[in-house]
Amino acid sequence: MSNEAAIEGEIQAKGLTAPRLTPALIDHSIASEHYFTALDGVDGHYRGGHEAQGVEHATQLSLLTFCVLVLRNGFTVTGESACASPENFDPEIGKKIARANAREKIWAFEGYLLREKLHRAAEASR
Repeated sequence: MSNEAAIEGEIQAKGLTAPRLTPALIDHSIASEHYFTALDGVDGHYRGGHEAQGVEHATQLSLLTFCVLVLRNGFTVTGESACASPENFDPEIGKKIARANAREKIWAFEGYLLREKLHRAAEASR
């Protein structure tokens, strides 16, 4: 069980029912996800032309994985994963880490939105 799932279980077990964020809400806020390496970005920038063929530090650039999460409201959040040893690079692990780093940022944005909604509701009821 992940730490996030354990905390969610504890919150539910204690009956804390006030408006709050949940892992499911965070996941639901994601409309699409996209992955690429820094080398993919350089190659895309040059459209595979001769400039990209001799790119300096190609190996290092291929070890940096990015995840872009597009949220339902159109906002984008990014995460990254850098591998120190080329021998340990695994594209799927890089994607998982980059996605987790991007997803973690959503909590702060969604937390702000929820707090703003609660604030406006409290102001309107006065």
